[in-house]
Amino acid sequence: SSTAPNAPLAGFIHVSCPHMYRTALPGEGEEAFAARLAQELDETIQREGPDTVGALIAEPLMGAGGVMPPPKGYFQLVQKVCAKHDVLIISDEVVCGFGRLGSRFGFEAYGFTPDIITMAKGLTSSYAPMGALAMTDKVSSVIADGSSGSLLGHGYTYGAHPVSCAVASECLAIFRDDKVLENVRAQSPALQEGLVRVCQDSPIVGEVRGRGLIAAVELVGDRETRTPFPAAAAVGTFFCSAARRHGVIVRAIGDVA
Repeated sequence: SSTAPNAPLAGFIHVSCPHMYRTALPGEGEEAFAARLAQELDETIQREGPDTVGALIAEPLMGAGGVMPPPKGYFQLVQKVCAKHDVLIISDEVVCGFGRLGSRFGFEAYGFTPDIITMAKGLTSSYAPMGALAMTDKVSSVIADGSSGSLLGHGYTYGAHPVSCAVASECLAIFRDDKVLENVRAQSPALQEGLVRVCQDSPIVGEVRGRGLIAAVELVGDRETRTPFPAAAAVGTFFCSAARRHGVIVRAIGDVA
């Protein structure tokens, strides 16, 4: 849920974020947390009416929200709920795709099978604007059969732009030839384990989390109670400035850097 104006938009229902550190109940393990969230999803779909729910949209690992890996077994349970109600799963791979987590796409890292995946960024390494969508035969056949040979007018002015396509083609070749995926897997332990080692004794680090080559450090005013710093203290902003002075570029989302 969100308190921001117009979020979620009418007709778009949000369920609880699978953020173990902040939303799990006291003493609740990963699998129990995942089961509770899956039950919430099931109840939400039933309340809204399965025939009114077209798809579930999710990032395998939430990126810009603060690097939030899902609890163990979460997506397997979500997949069962969606299959039960004939609801599609859309995997947002803009952040997780193209090796960021140590697999080609995030859904592979977390062991589920989406019906549709959206992707961008990694297609061109952001040197040129490019986005793409992939879907299963189950979805594409419905579109093809339903169009009755007519044009599906979903294009826009710069769709399939040749410059972006050329950049994407070369980027994917580099991804393959330079063994980027293998390098992510090789370097990931240094990042994930190194952050834990550096931060484990800090009284203001509540949690270090991540997967592959994406990670976050959550800064808190009280480590035991997980109480955040006052927003006015702008600790995350201070942390980013201090890190930059040491040659490290990080981005703060509140007090998560």
